[in-house]
Amino acid sequence: MRGSSAIPASFPAGDGYRCGVRDDELRRLLTESNPWWAAAARGADPTEWVAGNRTLRERTRYELGYRSGILDDVAGIQPDGRLVVLTGPRRIGKSVALLDAAANLCTLPDVDPRQIIYVPCDTMRGRDVTRTLTLARMLTRSVDQQGQRPRVWLFDEISMVTGWTSALKLARDTTAFGDDTVVVTGSRWAQSEDIQGNLLAGRAGSSGSHRIRQLLPMSFRDFLVAAYPGLPVVPAFNPADLQADAARWALDELQFAVDELDLAWQDYLTCGGFPRAVFEHTRAGAVSDGYARDLHAWLRRDVDPDAPTNTTTTLLRGIGERMASPLNLTATAQELGYASRPTFTARVERLISTHAALRCNQVRDAGDRVVGAHYKLYLTDPILAWIPSIISPGLPAPDYAALTESALGATLARAIESLDEGRWLSDDSVGYARTESNNEIDFAPVRVPVGRTHGMTVPIESKWVDASWKAESRVIDGKYGRGILATKSVLDLEGDVWAVPAPLTALLLA
Repeated sequence: MRGSSAIPASFPAGDGYRCGVRDDELRRLLTESNPWWAAAARGADPTEWVAGNRTLRERTRYELGYRSGILDDVAGIQPDGRLVVLTGPRRIGKSVALLDAAANLCTLPDVDPRQIIYVPCDTMRGRDVTRTLTLARMLTRSVDQQGQRPRVWLFDEISMVTGWTSALKLARDTTAFGDDTVVVTGSRWAQSEDIQGNLLAGRAGSSGSHRIRQLLPMSFRDFLVAAYPGLPVVPAFNPADLQADAARWALDELQFAVDELDLAWQDYLTCGGFPRAVFEHTRAGAVSDGYARDLHAWLRRDVDPDAPTNTTTTLLRGIGERMASPLNLTATAQELGYASRPTFTARVERLISTHAALRCNQVRDAGDRVVGAHYKLYLTDPILAWIPSIISPGLPAPDYAALTESALGATLARAIESLDEGRWLSDDSVGYARTESNNEIDFAPVRVPVGRTHGMTVPIESKWVDASWKAESRVIDGKYGRGILATKSVLDLEGDVWAVPAPLTALLLA
């Protein structure tokens, strides 16, 4: 299906494309992208397309049995009118998730396969989306013979289409499309598209599940299940309850596994959580140059497509070397050779909007942001920090202490997002704090839902140490009188500040 998503080569480029896609080309695109329609029409198995689908077949070459399950709730029920926005970096499997959803829906006895409409949007423009809504409903009108039946629309990479939220809003407000289930995916969270206002305001749907979902690289827990299935794990806790008695008991039971989890964590910091990278590292001992270059090409396309190839390498290396410290944008722009701070800042914002980087703002004791302060910038997956040294031999390898802090930041942000929708995307998840003596606490307390009320997350300080941890804990103890020092391999749960190995800290969070 992904192989059919592009406009056929016969379609003219240039002025013809700028005028939008012709109706006959849209019909062909829809028909080729929804093979279950034809199967249903001739009474054949509506899932027969799965075996020959290029995207799903490619997944089987590079997997260890991992499935995200991020759309299982949508794919396991009849259309219910909800709208879900699925976002995340490229190469992470959003198209696969949509195709899995289509395959699962095709198996439901009460769903006619012609109610399922998959729309690849890579080459579309706003007017094409609007026309597609009409054409696809017409092409599937046979399911309405006994009364109008709601559809399930699966729009793949629609975020590349300018004005897509306005087009869908108009249709949701004025046509039968408003009663349909809609899933849209995109690799870029563009601030110019008012997703909340156009699509989600006043549309809670029939389920309390998240409407904005992020498909991110595998967490450390996912990594362990796939690559180290024999290692034990602790349950995840609300970030406000990391020092609860139940967490203490769970950690106590894993004293014997600290060394093995330390080695597994170092593996995770080496390959990250992109499923293919995990597969290659597990089977061959390293992420291939080819896949690293594939990830590099994605970043170059989305962040700086017109610049020389080495510009993206320089950007990743520069950020990777500075992840453990607040980022001085003016100084960093000069050091990395950018013409101006605005040019560098634009690249940083694109990294964030494409889910390759996570901003960690400075926060006050109440968890609110300190406006105008320098922020930290974390690469959201460890492999992104390794790309420069993989594709440009001779460049230094990333520092494991910085990788640990970055990975814990992304894990904490993921945990907060799961409790409070939209926090990651609105730059309101993780934050660092400063003490009166100008020391930093890597992850300061911020507000999170706890049951029907709110609480503050347990402060966390990342220190890649395996001895003398008490000295390292003085800063967090002095400011908060409690918290977790995420160490390399020390587990000590006595006192108000606990020493917890980074891999166990990650498992407590997600």
